[in-house]
Amino acid sequence: MRLSSYTDYALRTLVFLALKSDGLATINDVAQTYDISKNHLMKVVHQLSQLGYVEAVRGRGGGLRLGRNAEDIRLGEVVRATEQELDILECFSSTSPALCRLNPTCVLKSALKEALQAFLAVLDDYTLADLVNPRRTLAGLLDLPLPASLAGTA
Repeated sequence: MRLSSYTDYALRTLVFLALKSDGLATINDVAQTYDISKNHLMKVVHQLSQLGYVEAVRGRGGGLRLGRNAEDIRLGEVVRATEQELDILECFSSTSPALCRLNPTCVLKSALKEALQAFLAVLDDYTLADLVNPRRTLAGLLDLPLPASLAGTA
């Protein structure tokens, strides 16, 4: 199973915003931090905003912040919302006719469907808060300041 760069950018954006504790971030901040396309990221952030994961503040001094608590954002939910195609095989798709002659009794299809469900179930067990748990280390890697509550701790 391989996730698209779109989903990768969505998850990285959410991690960035969860770590950014001092005010708003911009799309440019996220794009520069991860060295990714600002134009591509704009599409990702737009969808994340529509889904309520990100709040976009308009106007002068505007920017982005999480639209929900990190504890309430399940990774499986984000992947389902951002992946256009979770159909591992052509025969999974409800829109294309099954071209394989084995489709009516295919055990491979059943096994892969079960594997996909297991993959997503594991992601459902993790929240955005879990991803940013090593906050001090992650903030350092992204050159983000720590919140005042963590800055003085060892």
